[in-house]
Amino acid sequence: MFLRTNPMRIKAMRKLLWAAPVFWVLSPASPALAEGGEGMPQIAFGNPLTTSQVVWLAVIFAVFYVVLARGALPRVAEVLAERAKIIKNDLEAAQAAKAEADKAVAEVEVAIRRAHAEAQARVAEAVAQAKAAAEAEIRALNARLEQELKSAEERIAAARRAAMAALRDVAVEVANEMVARLTGLSPVRPALEQAVVSALAKRET
Repeated sequence: MFLRTNPMRIKAMRKLLWAAPVFWVLSPASPALAEGGEGMPQIAFGNPLTTSQVVWLAVIFAVFYVVLARGALPRVAEVLAERAKIIKNDLEAAQAAKAEADKAVAEVEVAIRRAHAEAQARVAEAVAQAKAAAEAEIRALNARLEQELKSAEERIAAARRAAMAALRDVAVEVANEMVARLTGLSPVRPALEQAVVSALAKRET
């Protein structure tokens, strides 16, 4: 990618590579430019062996550069571009997943709040229904108790009237017997009954 997207740098590097032998020859350490100095034998360009070594070094370097520039480096650039694309896709997928997760969390929170509100409404409704049912049962119980109390009072009144009637008859018989024993006479029964009833009525008041 670097080599393909930067052609000016490639040209500059090529010029530098091809100019390297020239700089080497023209350097101050070159025996060709030295005046009367023997110089180092490794850089004695007057020697054909040294010149051939420099030329072959430049050729090998140029071949190595061409192989890298047209073979390995483009492949490396493609691999880097592919990895960058994969990383970008993964990041986009992660962002999309995060957005979906945030959306799901928001929906869950809304559902929880809605369920909580519905639960509170149902609880309030159930409490109101239970309260109304309890009040209805209490009213029914009070009505039943009042009816039973009224019936009991009526039964008590009837029993009392029966008891009073029986007591009146007994009192009349006892009074009649007592008057007969004390006076030896038989009293008039209607007058005796009237006297007993008047006496019982006074006792009740």
